[in-house]
Amino acid sequence: MCHDWALGRLCTRCIDRFAPLGSRCRRCALPVPEAVSVCGDCLVTPPPFDTALARVDYGFPWDRLMTAFKFHGALDLAPALAALMLDAHIHASARRPDLIVPVPLAAKRLRERGANQAWELARRLARHLGIAADPLLLLRIRETAHQLDLQPEARIGNVRGAFAIEPRRRHEVRGRSIAVVDDVMTTGSTLAETARVLHDAGAASVAVWVLARTPSPQARGV
Repeated sequence: MCHDWALGRLCTRCIDRFAPLGSRCRRCALPVPEAVSVCGDCLVTPPPFDTALARVDYGFPWDRLMTAFKFHGALDLAPALAALMLDAHIHASARRPDLIVPVPLAAKRLRERGANQAWELARRLARHLGIAADPLLLLRIRETAHQLDLQPEARIGNVRGAFAIEPRRRHEVRGRSIAVVDDVMTTGSTLAETARVLHDAGAASVAVWVLARTPSPQARGV
């Protein structure tokens, strides 16, 4: 980001400047004061997933890096981004799940992008943590409009019924703790739907892990 030389894809100075570790709500991953573990909104209306982790707020310079990673084939960023997510996991003293799954892409989008960015992160996290990762257990069974093109209130309906467990493998979900990985969480509608599907199949707990969390409208001054 600073265009200086470094041993890795992201230098330590830029990480310290743009990705400081801070307190986040353990249910939705939005920033909270140091002594708070769950934000007020999650106390009143808990999300369908049990816990959430995020490493950075979605904004400069992460928006540019995520665009390159997601849409322009910058897969060389994957190890550095996964390492940042691993830092968030350690900082939060998060429980290690039994299994990691990525949010799946529709076949058309996978062809367009050439890779599923969520899987590129998930498989590296699983390797670091010494647990299994599976890109084929959670399926996307319906094409959906881009969530970014929709108003927040329309996003829930857009992804309803878009995911399913591979029918012959539902028994592999029962009683297990599962982490669902994606690159960015905005309203949380997509991750909420994957959590609902996994819970319906008998998952004991569902965590969502993302690199970046879009700040709340209040924090953005909207």
